[in-house]
Amino acid sequence: MFTNIIQYNPYERNMYSTIPGDDMDDGKKRCKWAERDELSLRYHDEEWGVPLNTDSEHLERLALEIFQAGLSWWLMLAKRDGFVKAFDGFVPEVVALYGDVDIEMERLLSDRGIVRNRRKIEAVIHNAGVFVDIARIHGSYTNWFNGLPTDENYLLAEFRKLFKFCGPEVTRSYLMSVGKILAEHEDGCWRKSQAQG
Repeated sequence: MFTNIIQYNPYERNMYSTIPGDDMDDGKKRCKWAERDELSLRYHDEEWGVPLNTDSEHLERLALEIFQAGLSWWLMLAKRDGFVKAFDGFVPEVVALYGDVDIEMERLLSDRGIVRNRRKIEAVIHNAGVFVDIARIHGSYTNWFNGLPTDENYLLAEFRKLFKFCGPEVTRSYLMSVGKILAEHEDGCWRKSQAQG
C-alpha cells in the first residue's frame, strides 16, 4: 500500500531521508506530525494511544519516550528496530541484568543503531529493574499499570518516584502513547473523534 521508504546512509549528516510516495493520501485528516512519512503515519494510525498487552511492549515504549527527550519522535521510529535488537526485545528480566555487566553498557554505547546516551541507557536499565520488581508483586508490570487510576497528577508523581528519566513530559508522552490518558490529536484528525467517541 505504501511506497514511502526510509533510506539509511551513515555517511550523510542527515542519516535518514524520506522518499515520498503518492499513496499516503487516503482521504483521512491526521495530526500534521503523522503526515511526514509512512513510519509516522502507521504509528499515528495504529499505535499511538492504543493500550499495550505485554511488559516488553511497555518497556519498549517507555524507553523510546526516554530516548526521544530532546530529539524527534521520527528519529525514534526510524531507529526502533535497532533499539529492539540492542535491548534484546525489551524483555525486562534480560535488560535489568545489563546493569551488572559493564560490557553491556559498552556494547550499547558503541551501537550506531540506537541513540548512544549513557544517562538514557542507564535509565532504561534501571527502569527494567523496576518493571521486574513490580511484576514480582503484581504478577506483571502490565497488571500493575492497568490497575492505576487515570488521574494524570497521580501518575506523574508515581512515575517520577519510581522511574529514572521520567519527568512530566516523558511520562505524559508515554501515558498518552499507551492510552492511559487521552492522546492529544489535532482538531480535524480522524483519530481524535475516534478517541473521544
